[in-house]
Amino acid sequence: MHLTNFALAALLAGSITVLGFAPVLVVQLSIMIPASIIGVWLFSVQHRFENSYWWAKADWTPALAAIRGSSYLKLPAVLQWFTGNIGFHHVHHLMPRVANYRLQACHEALQRTIGGVTILTLRKALIAPTYALWDPERRRMARFPR
Repeated sequence: MHLTNFALAALLAGSITVLGFAPVLVVQLSIMIPASIIGVWLFSVQHRFENSYWWAKADWTPALAAIRGSSYLKLPAVLQWFTGNIGFHHVHHLMPRVANYRLQACHEALQRTIGGVTILTLRKALIAPTYALWDPERRRMARFPR
């Protein structure tokens, strides 16, 4: 990890030396800003679905919050790889120390033993941000009124 960080720092320093600070900054920001927006969206949609678990403290448990309060975002294989298995967010909440390359195996074991994880497809994830209001009486997320 340290060698990779050193190599990236050397590449960045070399690029600035050859091309100049402003061009490198423009390229870096034009990549980092959209990637950051997409990254935040990927995390947030996994907690925004109708039957999410956002209950009061008296009814809240860590295990239920992990399994029912976050989802499995089923991504195409190439996106699953590029995102470092971010779609298995529920496993991360249940067992935060599991390495990203083991999340899929843990997810499959959880599905066989306890199930109950909400599955979001990419299509459902696109409408997930519309679930922005918690209805405490119905204990579910509600969409913005039209």
